[in-house]
Amino acid sequence: MLIKRTLDLVGSVLGLTLLAVPLVIVAVLIKIDSPGPVFFRMERVGKDGKWFTPWKFRTMTDGAPNRGLGLAVSVDDSRITRVGKFLRITSVDELPQLIDVLRGDMSLVGPRPTLPHQVDRYNEQERKRLRVKPGITGLAAIRGRNSISWERRIEYDIWYVEHRSIWLDLKILAATPWKAFVTREGLYGVDGVNVDFKGGVKDDRDGEAGSR
Repeated sequence: MLIKRTLDLVGSVLGLTLLAVPLVIVAVLIKIDSPGPVFFRMERVGKDGKWFTPWKFRTMTDGAPNRGLGLAVSVDDSRITRVGKFLRITSVDELPQLIDVLRGDMSLVGPRPTLPHQVDRYNEQERKRLRVKPGITGLAAIRGRNSISWERRIEYDIWYVEHRSIWLDLKILAATPWKAFVTREGLYGVDGVNVDFKGGVKDDRDGEAGSR
């Protein structure tokens, strides 16, 4: 959809321009706070099953899966760095994905990027999530994120795919700052741990614990 792509281009260029200095400051703080790379990168599955590697700020210590909870991550996880805790609470760690929006791998609005092993577990209905580009924010993200079940999140994502429009995107974008910066709803699951899709325990928010 041309209008949606135009919105993505305008939003990503404007966002990267206005946030250039704050993003550089965050990158410096990450390097000062703990050893390791500034960015966390892990392959995800996007539109039509295409793999890509989104940009995100690192929020956990280097080598996290070899310590503590291993592949799991909890609200009080000691492997989350001091800067990383702030980044997670405010969702600032997601902002580098504006680069992926500019490149065309992501959209401002859509289902959150999916891990390959999760896609392997999709049934035919759930694969409808892959009909659109993944988004920095989305309907499920403003309706509870990790505090609601995976089944409910998938339902929201599929509803979005089947009813998507520019007007709906604008409403989701308008609601996102309140959810991300004020209520901070759904950062973790109801028990303080993010549960993986269809079994197991893993940080489904960004997969970070399972790859550092």
